[in-house]
Amino acid sequence: MAFRILSKFRIFQNISNTTLHTNIRSNSIHISTVHRSLMEFFDDKKNWAAENIKVGRPWTKDELRIKSNQDLHKLWYVLLKERNMLLTMEHECKAQIELFPNPERIDKVEESMNNLETVVRERNEAYYKLEVGESAERPGQLVTNLLGLNFFYRKFEHLIPKFLNKKWRNKHTFNIVNGNIEKFQRLYREKLHNANRKSRNRDRNHVMHLMKRYPNLDMDAVKQQYPSVDIEKIKNYHKVRGHYVP
Repeated sequence: MAFRILSKFRIFQNISNTTLHTNIRSNSIHISTVHRSLMEFFDDKKNWAAENIKVGRPWTKDELRIKSNQDLHKLWYVLLKERNMLLTMEHECKAQIELFPNPERIDKVEESMNNLETVVRERNEAYYKLEVGESAERPGQLVTNLLGLNFFYRKFEHLIPKFLNKKWRNKHTFNIVNGNIEKFQRLYREKLHNANRKSRNRDRNHVMHLMKRYPNLDMDAVKQQYPSVDIEKIKNYHKVRGHYVP
């Protein structure tokens, strides 16, 4: 079952039956035969006051793999237009202090776009492996910036060679670490350690509150959701004991 695009932006299973608008030439300027206003960024008016809107599920990778490149190109712009409309409606509903119906529609559209991008990347990778024998992804390497932090830098083409591109050399200085950043790295590691410690303490206190409030709590589900919390250790804490007879 295909993902249902709301209002007038629906995807039909038979692409050949869709009506395409032709372009006309007038004084060397291409214009479309259909003129639409800014209301294209908003949902259909009949859905403005609705609490629930019937929607389908997102496109799956298996469904997208059997479609042609032309259909994927059309579907990408349809999903992009739908996402822009949903984000506009969400912003407008927040401004008007009204309920945005079915906010999961944004997640479904974004999931469809991510699956479509994954399928296109797979085809591009297969084409380059077959024709060129190399990967289609941009090459990269793990480098160190001026602050001593490691990150993966993806390379891309430039019109100016590297030894002549002074602007690029001043902006991208890699793998140069001196003694001036040792204090920064020490404080940065301390900051990360404190953030992780506070996160573990928050999870532990939250689990203790749940165990105190709900004595018959499913411990397997708690362990799965909070793996950093030692359930067996905190069972003996006095903060876990609720006001009930064991």
